Amino acid sequence: MPGRRSAQKDFWALKDISFTLDKGETIGIIGRNGSGKSTLLQIICGVLNPTDGSVALQGRVAALLELGAGFNPDFSGRENIYLNAAIYGLSKKQVDARLGDIIAFADIGEFIDHPVRHYSSGMFVRLAFAVIAHVDADVLIIDEALAVGDALFAQKCMRFLEAFKSHGSILFVSHDSGSITRFCDRAIWLDKGQMQMLGPAKEVTESYHEHLYANLGQEVVQTAGEEQQVVGSTPPGIDATEAKLEPWHDSREGLLLSSPLRNDLKVFEFNTDGNSFGTGLIDIRHVCLRDQQGRKLAYAQGGQLTVVEVEFSAKQSLEQIIVGFLLKNRQGQVLFGENNYLSDIDAPITIAAGQNYRAQFGVQLPYLYADEYVLSVGVASGTQEEHVQHCWHHDALLINVASSHVIHGLIGVHLNFCHIARVDN
Repeated sequence: MPGRRSAQKDFWALKDISFTLDKGETIGIIGRNGSGKSTLLQIICGVLNPTDGSVALQGRVAALLELGAGFNPDFSGRENIYLNAAIYGLSKKQVDARLGDIIAFADIGEFIDHPVRHYSSGMFVRLAFAVIAHVDADVLIIDEALAVGDALFAQKCMRFLEAFKSHGSILFVSHDSGSITRFCDRAIWLDKGQMQMLGPAKEVTESYHEHLYANLGQEVVQTAGEEQQVVGSTPPGIDATEAKLEPWHDSREGLLLSSPLRNDLKVFEFNTDGNSFGTGLIDIRHVCLRDQQGRKLAYAQGGQLTVVEVEFSAKQSLEQIIVGFLLKNRQGQVLFGENNYLSDIDAPITIAAGQNYRAQFGVQLPYLYADEYVLSVGVASGTQEEHVQHCWHHDALLINVASSHVIHGLIGVHLNFCHIARVDN
């Protein structure tokens, strides 16, 4: 009614968001559901108009947002290629010249001539991405849509995006922090419609995870019960280094150890000042690598059987303890990791307040590229899927690799044998 004040409060889906995306730069956007990620992309694309503020764009922008956006469900896939490309400003002649490449990229077979209303979500993504990959865009905006595609097509899309980064700009939304740190130069963390952080992708995703675990940590309830003082499945008083561990033998070991390609890993001392977070109920006191004889390693070699050791103390009795580690490269991408959850699933670990503990993991180190790596460690309680982080130490150990024979993939594996022989017909 006129003159009657509404009791409804204003709701701002986004507020005080400001950033620039430079040519050739990729920015990731991360945040929980409802944080405003999709709304931000829709405003940038012009699908929504901002209540306040403005967006300035230069060049052609192509976007992969909601499935089916920009498609007519009654048109065939082929007809929708012309429709969608026209939205991006391409003429029929231009689309004619690219049609074969678009259809080949989508790779949906005879469905290209079927109405898209019968498409699966994966087929929608294939066709939509194939179009935006061929419209000569200057800026690509990619929402979570890639998550519904199959693995092979997702890899094809990522290869295209990696090549596109050499000349274009990308806004990339994902819940996968590994993809953000690996793929993006910078990242934006949104929470409840506001920008919490803008900066290097690795730093932003780490802060975002700290925030998530901090919220979980507030729900910790002190537990009671019978207390144990042993972490892991190793009997009391016995170190894992004393167990008989039989490593694979690499057929190239002699050559690698005597060549300039020897994969030496320099291991720096435990960084007590590194970034950490958690409830504070656990204090990680020391982290190191040891050899099979129990000697602390300043240098290790790729392929070596090694023990990852984590020493910690408890400020409160806790049940279902999980100790784990991750090895990450310079970009923050996780190469591998492990924890004790499955080893102790039949007899979950309980620790006592005021006691010290040592966890040990016997691992055979992979071969690593010449670069810098960090080992992050954590102690939590709960299950693999749902747990509370009591202490997570981001960069507990710095590892520097000066030389390597690895030329393919993220890590090198041990070659048990290599044999080539003639086979008679």
